[in-house]
Amino acid sequence: MSLAIKRATVTDSNLIAPAFDAYRVFYQQTSDIELARKYLSERLKNQESVIFFAYDRSNERPKASHDCLGFVQLYPSFSSVSAKPMWILNDLFITQTARRRGIAKQLMAAAKQHAKETNAKGLILETDTDNTNAQSLYESLGYQKSSDVFHYQLWL
Repeated sequence: MSLAIKRATVTDSNLIAPAFDAYRVFYQQTSDIELARKYLSERLKNQESVIFFAYDRSNERPKASHDCLGFVQLYPSFSSVSAKPMWILNDLFITQTARRRGIAKQLMAAAKQHAKETNAKGLILETDTDNTNAQSLYESLGYQKSSDVFHYQLWL
């Protein structure tokens, strides 16, 4: 397989939606392809996120929903102290049949390159404490676990 990474446009929402839906199901949400498509479309249309997705280059251009092998979604943020933009790496997902092929590393590399190109302070992310596969990936790529801050949540 010859892998390609593409920055998503609004028209790619249909291609990415099934993988995004599977990602949400992984986090115990009810499957809803239309919700997934609409959510992605709105984020991209409103320039509220940046999404990179992987597909098999032998398909020449991704055309069908099964062509999306995985994605990473970034949300913009800012660091007041450093007076620079930064990116929240909020979502990373590889489809079940495409795992263990290095796709996650390539998507993470695209995210890192995007952060460099936008002169960002860096990338931040969080993962569940029991998601040891993701933790191993992040640490292998140089991400450092923070021990000097606490994260708080207020869900409404």
